[in-house]
Parts: sequence; structure tokens; C-alpha cells
Amino acid sequence: MKTTKIHHQIYFQVIIAIIAGILLGKFYPEIGEKMKPLGDGFIKLVKMIIAPVIFITLTLGIAHMTDLKKVGRIAIKAMIYFFTFSTLALIIGLVVGNLLQPGHGLNIDPSTLSGDVSQYQQKAHETTLTGFIMNIIPETLFSPLVGDNILQVLLVAILMGVALVLTKEKSQKITDFLHDLSTPVFKIVHMLMKLAPIGAFGAMAFTIGKYGIESVLNLIFLVGTFYITSILFVVLVLGAVAWYNGFNIFKLMFYLKEELLLVLGTSSSESALPGIMEKLEKAGCSRAIVGLVVPTGYSFNLDGTNIYMTLASLFIAQALNIHLPLEKQLILLLVAMLSSKGAAGVTGAGFVTLAATLAVVPEIPLAGMTLILGIDKFMSECRALTNVIGNSVATVVVANWEKQLDKKQLQYSLNHPAEIEKEMN
Repeated sequence: MKTTKIHHQIYFQVIIAIIAGILLGKFYPEIGEKMKPLGDGFIKLVKMIIAPVIFITLTLGIAHMTDLKKVGRIAIKAMIYFFTFSTLALIIGLVVGNLLQPGHGLNIDPSTLSGDVSQYQQKAHETTLTGFIMNIIPETLFSPLVGDNILQVLLVAILMGVALVLTKEKSQKITDFLHDLSTPVFKIVHMLMKLAPIGAFGAMAFTIGKYGIESVLNLIFLVGTFYITSILFVVLVLGAVAWYNGFNIFKLMFYLKEELLLVLGTSSSESALPGIMEKLEKAGCSRAIVGLVVPTGYSFNLDGTNIYMTLASLFIAQALNIHLPLEKQLILLLVAMLSSKGAAGVTGAGFVTLAATLAVVPEIPLAGMTLILGIDKFMSECRALTNVIGNSVATVVVANWEKQLDKKQLQYSLNHPAEIEKEMN
């Protein structure tokens, strides 16, 4: 089989685009800032196709099941996994924050803080448990397909899949239609991915042009601590989970390299969602598992965001010389556990969940968020990458638990990623 030249491969093009974006933003910041529409436009194009991809994948996955109890069992196992590892990520962030104390020695007077974080405070205030649950229910049966609320798409897809199973004899034509529709929909995904280098270039050029590499230097310890903690979580925790379930975390990340580089370039985990779903299915995970676990994980399995929340909260407290006893830190942990679920799907969820968490811990002034407002963008890439890797591992693990994982296909895919890439294109 003919080998694809490296400059024709998307991951190589995205790497070059990211480097070019950094250089443009560094040396020509005004021009770099003007590249913002390229990144925003690409993310909008990807978001356009997310709802159809999730709806078709999950609906068909459930429709091909004969035992509806399996659907409920998959959902319960996935939520147990999400809760366990999200909580573990929060605890690890708390431990590292106490050990390394990245905010210690800054000695900032809280009265000198200024900056507008009201928009995040307002979003956090609006994100109540009742509001969150009501927001899952769409206005109409088909309105989620033209919106961007992943949880609403999940609800409608589950209902439609269950209905197709219960009316199988009369609704086979609809199932066949959705199966046929999946081919051009995923072709659109492949077409859009060709634009990934342009999107990554625009997003990176804007970030560096607007905020500058220098703006991160004064808080480099916090950023470094966050990156190191996230890397250790992926390698040690998720790596151990992967090993226990019979696959290599590094091979999985290399298999998903195009999607991970796209996340790195755009700071958006959503930009990689369609590609992640297709690749995990190609790697031997059943369509039902992929359709249910991946989109749900985007809302409930935010490992990177959880590490960020506890680290950022402790950094602010340490920078302002606010002592938080153990019981207060445990309260912070519990609040963060809930708020990370409550702000699922909200734009800028990382900062919103931080605002929601600090609002319940009065010892730390909300104005302290201004200390990390400028560097939040530099941590969003790591948040998104950790979230995506965590969800990919979760999908393979749940598929293995349910015996809906073709292990031979998984090993072949992880050992021959280039061959799978050719099949998809």
C-alpha cells in the first residue's frame, strides 16, 4: 500500500500551522490578533456537524441493540467511571496545590485587585441544579439538532433509539435511512478536517498576538504546575487504567494525534469530537458505547477542568495569604465536584466552574480570579487535552467492561494508525 507523504498528513500540517501562528503572533501581534476569525470560523464549522454526528451514532447504536437493559447498564457504568476519576482528578489537584504552593510568596493585597469577572460570576449564578436539569429538556423533538447543547442531543438520540427498538418491524426503513445518512455526514467531517491547519493557525496567532508569550512568564509556576500535574494524571492514573484494560495509553494518544493536535491548536475539545468518535469506533469500540460515552463524557468527565479548579483555587488563596484549613479545602472539593457537572456545556466552562466554586467559599474573594484571567487561555489547551484523553480512555474501558470491544481490532488500530487513517480517508 502506498505510503502517504508526511506533508500530506493532517497532523503534520497542524504542527506547522501552530508554529506559524506562534511566530506570527510573536513578531506581528497586530496581524496575529486579526487572525481570530480563522480559528472561530473553523470551530463554528465543526460545531455545525457535532449534533448530527452524535444523533446518528447514538441512535443507530441503540437501534441495533436487542436488549434495552444494556443501554441503562452502559450509562450507569459510564457515570460511575466519570464520578470516580473526576473526583480523583480534584483530589490530585488539591494535593499538588498544597505540596508545591504555586501562589506562595506573591503577598497580594486583596483590596488592590481589579478586573471584570462579572460575566463568569453571572453565568455561575445562573447555573443551578434545577436550571441544569431543565436545560437538558429541549423545546421540540428536533430543536437539539439545530442547537449546540450536547446533553439535549443525547436525550433525543436515546429516546429515538429506544423507540426504533420498540417499533423495529415498522421502523426498519428509518434505521436504514439513518445508516445511509451516516456516510455523507462523516464525509462532511473529513472535508472539514482538511481546514484544521487553517483553524489552528488562526487560533494560535490570535492567542499569542493578543496576550503575548511574555504575559505568562510572571505566573509560569502555576501554568507549569498545572501542566505537570495533568501530564502525571494522564501517564500514571489513566496509563494504569489503560494497562489494566489491555492497551497502551501512549499508543492511544498517538492513534488520536490528529485530534489532539487540533485541540492543542484551537483550545477547543469540541473541535475533535467527531473525529474522536469515528476513530474509537474504528478501533473496535461498539457504536452504542462510543455514541453514549464520548458525548456524555464531554459534560461529566472533565478531568483537566477538575485539576485546574482545585489548583487555581489554592493558588488564589495562597497568593492572597489566605489560610484554608483542611475542612475548608474538603468543602472546596465537594463544591467543585458539583459545580463541574452543573456548568457542563457552558462556554468558558473552566472559568465558570471556578467562579461557581469560589462563590460558595467566602474566604476566597471572587475578585481573586483576576489574578489568573490573563493566563487562563494558556491553560485551556491543557484542560481540553486532558479532558479529551480522559474521555477516550473511558470509552475503551466501558466498551471492555461491556464486552463490546473488539480487542484484536483495537491492537491493530493502535499498532497501525496510518492504515486506519487511509481507510477513513
